[in-house]
Amino acid sequence: MNQKSSLRKIPLFVSQALTANTLKEDLPMELHQVRYFLAVASTLNFTRAAEQCNVTQPALTKGVQRLEQRLGGQLIHRERELTQLTDLGKEVLPMLERTLASAEAVRRRAQEFQRKEVAPLKIGLAHSISASLVLDPIAEIAKVVPGLHVELREGAPEKLVDLLLEGEINAAMVGDVQDIPARIDYWSLFEERYVAVLAPTHRLANRPSIGIDDLRETVLLERAGCDVAPKIQRSYFPDEPPRLGHRSSHDLHLQHMAAAGFGVILAPEHMPRLPTLKTVPLEGDPVSREVRLLAVQGRRYSPALDAFVKVARLRDWSVDVP
Repeated sequence: MNQKSSLRKIPLFVSQALTANTLKEDLPMELHQVRYFLAVASTLNFTRAAEQCNVTQPALTKGVQRLEQRLGGQLIHRERELTQLTDLGKEVLPMLERTLASAEAVRRRAQEFQRKEVAPLKIGLAHSISASLVLDPIAEIAKVVPGLHVELREGAPEKLVDLLLEGEINAAMVGDVQDIPARIDYWSLFEERYVAVLAPTHRLANRPSIGIDDLRETVLLERAGCDVAPKIQRSYFPDEPPRLGHRSSHDLHLQHMAAAGFGVILAPEHMPRLPTLKTVPLEGDPVSREVRLLAVQGRRYSPALDAFVKVARLRDWSVDVP
């Protein structure tokens, strides 16, 4: 935002002070100057403000004066024993309070990080990978990594690869993905089949398994961005497209539709399901996928990431797959 447009948002007396060729762009505005001004604003007494900031009164006065020079106008009106904020001082007071509070928050967060009180771990999950899969590994890591702070990001496998390379996430769990870049390390965690998820009242719900002919005559609920959709197309519908009904990018939305009898979901067997739904195997288990863990090759691992990679690779994932 340029200076002219920003000046429209503050009162005229402030803009006049800032545009009267008095704004000193070459003078830095330092945090201790802001702290001194806020102390004077709260006490309206230079002596008490200096004691509060643990500095001499001349040093505090000089700091406030430098801040005034930087902002191009008087912030504090001094008249013998009377100390008051000027109109400009009252205008910038809340902004400078936020500035100091933000700076203090950054400082505390940095100190916490250096003391390992905060251990961030950003994990990307492909759309069809359930967050429930990483809950036990995260709980296990939290026992040995104090301050673990996990952020989960969802996206298409190709997008997650980009986020890895850009440093926006530390690791990713994906299903089928094509052309993994050479800079990405990957490990196979487990293989899982796809099953039919449907309402107990559906005409196929009591079958021991559902065959190809049954699926071709059934309305399917479509998962937007499904990485296994091409494989399902090749296995079940090589000559004609399936009968697709409703569509959503959220598994829970599709499950509610399936529970209402709108169609059948083809889903990975690990996906948590509503208790009102039933799972039926697909005849011959023709569709499956390999779930992989991705991380950037050669990049230094944080303690949290190192622990997650080790736990994920050593884990017996069969306990999480029905």
